[in-house]
Amino acid sequence: MSISKDDYSKMTDKASPNSPVALNCVKAFIFGGAICCFGQLLMTLLENAGLGQKEVQAGVSSILIIITAILTGIGVFDKIARHAGAGTIVPITGFANSVVSPALEFQHEGFVLGTASQMFTIAGPVIAYGTASSVIYGLIYYIIK
Repeated sequence: MSISKDDYSKMTDKASPNSPVALNCVKAFIFGGAICCFGQLLMTLLENAGLGQKEVQAGVSSILIIITAILTGIGVFDKIARHAGAGTIVPITGFANSVVSPALEFQHEGFVLGTASQMFTIAGPVIAYGTASSVIYGLIYYIIK
């Protein structure tokens, strides 16, 4: 028995619950904005502590990565992400979560074959394509200028 694509689409549409798109957008905006506001608060605190611009930028990024890694490790970040949706994919927190999650998932297989080898399964392609595209962009920019 063969099911056509149209029949399959109808079956999946019927079985899948409708997503409250407007509510999800509002939640993503609020949670993502809160993460960015927290980052701005950290930036202001570090600037008021007398650090230079490079130290402030490195400090804010490091603090956000560490907080996200800890929250992912204790299972809190996933609970936040269930409610926040795309709001937790603010680049630095989303990246930290995408590195820590697979590392935790495969830690039972040992450090080398588990944690270390699986750590970049999600973030690895992003790093590779980001690096490659920036090199290509740089070459094009160099040739044009």
